[in-house]
Order: sequence, then C-alpha cells, then structure tokens
Amino acid sequence: MRKTIILFSLLFALAACNTNKVGVETVIISSDNLHCDDTCLVFTPNTPAKFEKTPTLFLLHGWSGCYKNWSDKFDLQEISDRTGFRIITPDGFYNSWYVNSTDPNGMQYRKFWDEDLWPLMKSKYELDPEYTFITGLSMGGHGAMNLYLDHPENYRSAGSMSGVLNINATNLIDKWVSKVLGEYTPENTRYNEESAVYRLQEYVDTYPMALEKVLIVSCGYEDFYAVCTKEFADKCEELKIPHVEHLSKATHSWKYWGYALEEHLAHFTKILNEANLGF
Repeated sequence: MRKTIILFSLLFALAACNTNKVGVETVIISSDNLHCDDTCLVFTPNTPAKFEKTPTLFLLHGWSGCYKNWSDKFDLQEISDRTGFRIITPDGFYNSWYVNSTDPNGMQYRKFWDEDLWPLMKSKYELDPEYTFITGLSMGGHGAMNLYLDHPENYRSAGSMSGVLNINATNLIDKWVSKVLGEYTPENTRYNEESAVYRLQEYVDTYPMALEKVLIVSCGYEDFYAVCTKEFADKCEELKIPHVEHLSKATHSWKYWGYALEEHLAHFTKILNEANLGF
C-alpha cells in the first residue's frame, strides 16, 4: 500500500506594525513513490490581490540542486508580493531529472507528482488550472516542460529556462542520467520518451488546446543548452504551437536565471491579463 504523510510548518513573518503577514510556508511530503521526504517552500503574496484568483507558479531547480536553491539566490517573497503570484519550489533532488526511475527501488518522481504533490497542492491552495503555471531551470526546465506535457489540462502555460529539452544533448548522460534512465544505448527508448522536444507531436495530436496555449522557452545563446531551446522552438514552429523564444547574451548562470524568472513571470502575467503577446 502506498503511503503519503504530509507535514506543514508555517513560518510567520511578523512586523511591529503588521502581524498579518504569512511569510513562507514549508510543506513536507513523505511518499512511498520517493522512499523519502520531499520539501516544498510556498511563498504566498501578502499584497492586495492583483487578479481574480491567486495565480500559482511551480518553480523547479536544476541538476545537483534542492528546493532551497531559488530562495537562496533571490527574494521569492518580494517577488511574490510584487507580482501577485504564489510561488512553490518543490525538491527535485540532486539527480531525479523529474522522471520515474527505471530502478523499481529508485525515485518514481512523476508518480509522486501526479499522486502526491499535485493533488495536495491543488486541494490546499484551491488551484485553478487557468491560474496555474510551471517553469524551471536546466534539469528543472526539462522537468517543467515534461510535467506540463503529461497533464497540460492542469496548467495555463509552461516555460523552460536553459532547459535540457532534449535529454540526449546533455553531457551528464553517462555518469548521472543513466542512473535513472538506464544505460544510454540505441535500444533504450527512455531518452527520447523523456525529451520534451520529441513529445510535442503527441501533444498536438491528443490535446485539443495545444494550438492555443502559449509556451515560453528562454536561454543564453552562450549556454551549451541553447541548442535544446532552438530545437524545441523550431519544432513548435513546425507544429504551429504558439510559443515565445527568448535568446540573449548569457551563460548557464544564476545571473541569467534571475533575469529569466522575471521574464517568465511577465509572460505569464500577460497571459492572465490577455494582453498583447505580439501575435
């Protein structure tokens, strides 16, 4: 029997003149799908509502990271207050790649997301798919786009920052990715099956709204993974999937990802406001 245990810890940010601020909430989920706990930080805006409902952004970290990466680098509470978005940063662990491991005793991350994390967050925060978004950096860009393609009905839009959108392109295959997807051989189809760029055709063929939802992919053109972003955008263009592609002079760096986060939030805000996207 699969067992899920959920623990909540609310850290109150108290000010002398205002004791109503909530601050950051820590949600710990213990699941048999992971064989360990997953910790999520949740930043909810304290400012007056900017939208009819509070929009939510799932923000995923990259390879070798953890749930604290984003908040260690940037003031996510300030960003939440300023933009009006609730921001959730789950733990994707050091090398999960946000996939179901080929090892039955390994992390079944996508099952965890579908069976544990997503239902909990949807219930606790009353998530509305029209107000829900997902994006991430590097391994997290890979994870965000694949989680979106699994269940596009759960999200209004998705994004990728410096994302490994074709997992065949990473130089981490032999030492790290093979630990979760198995040996990299021509016979192992998991590498293509877990590459967002190769999933777009099925997305268009099976999801009625595929040609209406606008995705966003961004990368520095000095980044090794710019090739993945270009390949993904080219495939979107071929299949007529609405998308925004942003390339700028940048590397695979936190300086760029801080910029890209603001860029993605601005894009998602325009979608919510049905503003001009240039097409």
